Amino acid sequence: MTDGWTPCVVALGSNLGDREDLAHSALADIRATEGFMVRAASSLVETVALGADGADPDAPRYLNQVILLDSAWSAERTLGLLLGIEEAHGRVRGDERYANRTLDLDLITYGDRVSESASLSIPHPRAHERRFVLEPWNEVDPEAVLPGRGAVATLLGGLASDAP
Repeated sequence: MTDGWTPCVVALGSNLGDREDLAHSALADIRATEGFMVRAASSLVETVALGADGADPDAPRYLNQVILLDSAWSAERTLGLLLGIEEAHGRVRGDERYANRTLDLDLITYGDRVSESASLSIPHPRAHERRFVLEPWNEVDPEAVLPGRGAVATLLGGLASDAP
């Protein structure tokens, strides 16, 4: 473990199976993970799925949520623990970027870190354009700032009304 705790934002999404049960169970697993302290969790929001060409109304709809947590681990270890929770809930990772999934846990921010590697980009490179991330994040932290992009409320206000 590291010497301190780092605030993180995690986006949860599910569009296969019992989405609500998966979301509640995944949140419980995050709460139970050593080195994680959940500070807040947004309500669940249903959204249209995204495909390579934008919104895909023919795909199963998502339930999305944002979780604020403090992590005692490095960003890489934090992501690894989140991926383990995904796998425990039936997530199978393939090459398809916009595949349907039982559970998707994205590490959106790790403190105010801005970095990019082959395995992890912080903050998440598309978070600033995703209503399904910004809206629930703004619900639980109206003063939130996305590092390198600005205030979450401002980013949310700048999205088109039909942006997913």
